[in-house]
Amino acid sequence: MALDIALSSIPPLESSDFGSAGRSAAVAPTPDGAAGFAEALKGMAENAVTNVKGAEQLSLKALSGEADIREVTDAVMSAEQSLQAAIAIRDKIVTAFLEVSRMQI
Repeated sequence: MALDIALSSIPPLESSDFGSAGRSAAVAPTPDGAAGFAEALKGMAENAVTNVKGAEQLSLKALSGEADIREVTDAVMSAEQSLQAAIAIRDKIVTAFLEVSRMQI
């Protein structure tokens, strides 16, 4: 379930997003792909923060009577999903790091 939430928060790729080698044109290609992964994580984190801030602002507007309860509920649910996805990804990264650190050389 957490993986479904994490995958649903990833925006779809457009054909214009790729260079001639099939890598993202916005990120400088590296042999190990680390920059692409870091940029993807950064983008997902920024998206989660934006969703949470937007939900907070809409909640404050609802308190003053400027926003509909349905809009607030949708924004808060979206922010919750983004936050759960970020937490699930963080947990997977920590688990992977711990597994790699336990490997014997």
